[in-house]
Amino acid sequence: MVYIGEEKSADARIEQIISAVKNRDKNALKSLFSKKALEEATDLDKEIFYLFSFIQGDIKSWERDGWASSTAMEYGKKSWMIRFGFQIVSDVDEYDFFVIDYNTDTINPDNEGVYMIQLRKLSYEGSWGGSWQERMRAGIYIQE
Repeated sequence: MVYIGEEKSADARIEQIISAVKNRDKNALKSLFSKKALEEATDLDKEIFYLFSFIQGDIKSWERDGWASSTAMEYGKKSWMIRFGFQIVSDVDEYDFFVIDYNTDTINPDNEGVYMIQLRKLSYEGSWGGSWQERMRAGIYIQE
């Protein structure tokens, strides 16, 4: 494992998510999710299809708006969760994302990968709906 830092890890994952969305590549997006998330998500294929239809227009730019991380150590093994938000701007609208990603998990390798993607239009009036711990669930969730 090479330590590259939370910001660079978050940015790399954002680039992967955006690439999959731009290309409407279900397999690429699905491959970013952890084995645990794939097992726990209700219907990830349907959620991915909905995400692709929700985001309108061509993506023009993105900007990360923050990140936080948590690390756990057990007997020399490590679990590293990164939580981050970002916005994308398309030629039609602007969107706000929140992601929970287990960048590294040698304690439980099935956790490694994206666990949750939550998104909404930037113009959405409501809150995300509680703390990240209260909202945490496997899959993709769109607020409208």
